[in-house]
Amino acid sequence: MEQLKRIGRYILQKFSKIQLAIIVVLIICCFVIGDSNIFSRFGYDLEIHNLKTQIEYYQEKTETDKRKLNELRSDKDNIEKFARENYLMKREDEEVFIIE
Repeated sequence: MEQLKRIGRYILQKFSKIQLAIIVVLIICCFVIGDSNIFSRFGYDLEIHNLKTQIEYYQEKTETDKRKLNELRSDKDNIEKFARENYLMKREDEEVFIIE
């Protein structure tokens, strides 16, 4: 606590009160005014977090889609199953009933 008082006295001896006020105002302006103010920084950090979450989601989705694609390419039965489920395709001798 004593050191803080000593530092405060030193600063008051070195600078006038007007100079200190100008310095404080300039520092506040740097944090509040401009493109890189503190509020914009918080907004940018939130946006970065959201984008990283989206990147993780799409990477997982890409991996699952790659696995599905490999399954479809590997076996003819998988292609037939996929076509039946997603495009409602059927064989010539059967009927398809859609239940929702």
